[in-house]
Amino acid sequence: MIPDIPACDVTPVYLEKLKLTTFRNHASASIELDARHVVITGENGAGKTNILEAVSYLSPGRGMRRAAYDDVGQQGAGGAWTVFAKMNGAQGEVSIGTGLQQTAHGLETGRKVHVNGAQAKTSDTLLEHSRILWLTPAMDGLFAGPASDRRRFLDRMVLAIDPAHGRRVADFEKSMRARNKLLSEDYPDDQWLDAVEGQMAELGIAVAAARQEVLALLSEVIIHNNEPASPFPDARISIEGQLEAVTGDLPASDLEGEYLSRLKAGRRLDARAGRTLEGPHRSDLVVFHRPKSMPAGQCSTGEQKALLIGLILAHARLVGEMNGFAPILLLDEIAAHLDEGRRSALYDMLDRLGCQAWMTGTDRALFTSLDNRASFLTVDNGSVRA
Repeated sequence: MIPDIPACDVTPVYLEKLKLTTFRNHASASIELDARHVVITGENGAGKTNILEAVSYLSPGRGMRRAAYDDVGQQGAGGAWTVFAKMNGAQGEVSIGTGLQQTAHGLETGRKVHVNGAQAKTSDTLLEHSRILWLTPAMDGLFAGPASDRRRFLDRMVLAIDPAHGRRVADFEKSMRARNKLLSEDYPDDQWLDAVEGQMAELGIAVAAARQEVLALLSEVIIHNNEPASPFPDARISIEGQLEAVTGDLPASDLEGEYLSRLKAGRRLDARAGRTLEGPHRSDLVVFHRPKSMPAGQCSTGEQKALLIGLILAHARLVGEMNGFAPILLLDEIAAHLDEGRRSALYDMLDRLGCQAWMTGTDRALFTSLDNRASFLTVDNGSVRA
């Protein structure tokens, strides 16, 4: 049974054109599209996931593979690469280009972003035009893996709602590294430590608050759209950590003071450990399978996959509701381990979200029920054809 979930009233965002140059195994590729979903099929190693990775670079960060930028270029091409897209974005039609270029001084060290031909100050500018979310096979072990993976997953979810979150996390980590370096010295300067810890307290509480706020909003979306017949079970989500345990209902200024006191009190212990032992960098996203009241990490592999898909779909709905425009979803090998009923339900739910979803698979038959709701592409050894 397909859950009766109302469609999101959001502005559609979609790619109309994607062009790659010396990107992974694609020497040159140009794809014309419309607002429909995009299905990319081909043999393993043909370059399907590389296309999704290219689309992920239309958002801030290192893309869905978290690769070093100088590892993305096609072998033998000197490391340079470009991704160009024409997008029907949140603010209308926009042209976006990004990549690494060879210069007279060698290969650039950081990727540049150009919007309508003008260089953007930072990649955060991309968030003005779209939100791009993804689900990859590498994320299948999210619930049983290390807490760092779940924090990264959570921070990507927060970033899609709060564009300033990525900078806060980066600034907190920079301040924390400075503190760790100071604590490694035989006679650290107390005034410098006070200043750095003051920055950490302000940023750390802001990071924790943003995470908790988005999780609360996401929980509301999950509960409001609860459908017992859905093949993708609801999740119960929260965040745990020493910092979150003391937050309570205290105002932000008091929370900063509490965290600052803990940092000062923990200097000697942190110096011996060689790292900061308390803060938002130690928190963990906790996920339960709501119908079974079971920790997600203890669920079967299939249940974990279904739970993760449900969480991604709920987050996509929240992104649309909060921003007023639908996200672009990148779903790598999404249909491989779903039966026909779950696949059909998934495709219908994607339609209701009002988003453009990019999906990959080795067998086109897995996407038959999409029919004319999708553009179908075939990839063969770096060559793309409709």
